[in-house]
Amino acid sequence: MIVVATTDFEVYHGVVNELRDRGTTFTTVEPDEELPEQATVVVTGADHTDDFADVTTIVADPDDPRRAVDQALAAVRGDSGRTVIGVDPGQRPGIAILAGETIVAAFQVPLGDAVDVIQREAAEAPSPVVRIGDGSRLESAKLVNELDTVTVELVDETGTTPYLGTGTRGMGDVLAAVNIARLEGEVVNAREIEPTEGEIQVIKDRSREQSEHNRAIDEVLARRVAAGELTVDEALLEHRNGGNSSSSESGETDHSGES
Repeated sequence: MIVVATTDFEVYHGVVNELRDRGTTFTTVEPDEELPEQATVVVTGADHTDDFADVTTIVADPDDPRRAVDQALAAVRGDSGRTVIGVDPGQRPGIAILAGETIVAAFQVPLGDAVDVIQREAAEAPSPVVRIGDGSRLESAKLVNELDTVTVELVDETGTTPYLGTGTRGMGDVLAAVNIARLEGEVVNAREIEPTEGEIQVIKDRSREQSEHNRAIDEVLARRVAAGELTVDEALLEHRNGGNSSSSESGETDHSGES
């Protein structure tokens, strides 16, 4: 059982609300009271770090109660609570955090923010693993190559996107990430992808859509975007500053759909 024992009101309020939101069984005691016999984990504040020698103690940050609750739940589950982070790659990857079979958090963020989110969630977990779907080749390669501080597995994501019924619009990527997290993959340290002509054209088209003047970046910049060296916005900035030359950089606006 999880026990909350602290005199820090902010810690108490944040942790208790988080536990209630998760439907978790817990109890609260004063720090100087005897713990219940079934207590296995104590969540407390920085003022009582060393007061509970016989049980696992989690010290909660009042600004981040979710992290303390994640740690407490993982401790209660023991070895079955290993943290697995599933990622459905794309321009806005779905990210699911699992402790054992339990989903403890989910996110969908722009590709440029995904690595920070994944590293943050993995930072305090014992032996975490990140499982990334092998679809969206360019985006998955970017994530694999930038996640160099955690074990990464590349997963065959065939069939991981579920059917979405009424009222579930926008949930597909996150649910796919959950399914990806539950599949074992091949451990990888890097993923080298040579972009196809079609993938390069998609990047050019995306740059045209984001450009203020309806102009696409050239192939050199598009390949740098494909390699993860630049975002589309950064490539457009280089394009405007004359970093590369191409027909699309002339003074004429190109409406043809081709660069």
